[in-house]
Amino acid sequence: MKFISHLDLVRLFQRAARRAEIPLIISQGFSPRPKISFKRALKLGAESESEEAVFHIKGLISKEDFGNRLQAQLPEGIVIKNIEEIN
Repeated sequence: MKFISHLDLVRLFQRAARRAEIPLIISQGFSPRPKISFKRALKLGAESESEEAVFHIKGLISKEDFGNRLQAQLPEGIVIKNIEEIN
C-alpha cells in the first residue's frame, strides 16, 4: 500500500482489530481507544517494508488465531509477517 500516513495506518489497524473481534484493552479517559502502539512513526513520503506494533489484548488468544483474524480484515498490500508474544 502506498501513500498512507501514520495516523491512517493506526486507524486502519484499530478498525481491522474491531472487525476481527480481537479483545483489545481500551484506554481510559475522555475518548477511549484500543491500545495499539506503533514503535515509530513513518516519516512523510518514506517507504517501509516493515512496521512494528504492539497490541494490548485482554484474555488469551493464540498467535495463529490473532494473525489469521487480523489479516482477514486488512486490505490487499498490508501483510502480517511475524507475530511475537510479549509479557
